[in-house]
Amino acid sequence: MKIYTKFGDSGETALYGGTRLGKDAPQFEAIGTVDELNAYIGYVQTLIGDSDLSVLLTRVQNHLFAVGADLATPLTHTKSAEMRISEDFTTEMEAAIDTLSEALPPLRNFILPGGCPAGAILHIARVVCRRSERCVVRLARETEVNPEILRSLNRLSDLLFVLARTVNFRANTSEPIWES
Repeated sequence: MKIYTKFGDSGETALYGGTRLGKDAPQFEAIGTVDELNAYIGYVQTLIGDSDLSVLLTRVQNHLFAVGADLATPLTHTKSAEMRISEDFTTEMEAAIDTLSEALPPLRNFILPGGCPAGAILHIARVVCRRSERCVVRLARETEVNPEILRSLNRLSDLLFVLARTVNFRANTSEPIWES
C-alpha cells in the first residue's frame, strides 16, 4: 500500500464516502486537532512508566481515533451508524477520573501547567483537547455532529487534568501554584 495518493495535491481531501472538501474545511480542522491531541498523548506515553496509566492512555488514543472516524463520516453515509462513538467511553473516563482523584491531595489552589515532563505534556494535551472541543463546536454550527463527541472531549480534558496531577504526584513533583 502506498503512503501517498496524490489526491490531496490540489488542496482538497475526502471525507469517508468520497465527499471532497478543502483541507481547511471545519471538518478537517476538527479531525486534525483531534489527531494532534492523539500525537501528544502518544508522546506522553514515551515519558511515563506507570502501566496502569499507559493502558488508560492507549484506550484514550484508540477512542480519539474513533472520534476522528466519526467526524469524517457524513451522517448520510450508509455506514454512518457504525462510525458513531457512544457514551461508553465517556462513562469509562468519568470512572477513571473518580478513581485517580481519590488518590490525590485535594485541590486548594489553582495550579499552573507544569511539573515533571510527562505532567507538563499532559497539560499541553489538555489544552489541545479544549481546542479540539472548540473546533467541533464551530463545526456543529455548520453541520450536524454526534453530540457525544462534545461530551467526550469535555470529559477527556478533565481526565487529562487529573492525569497530569497524578503523574506529578507519582513522580513526587510539586504542582506549580498560581499566585495572584
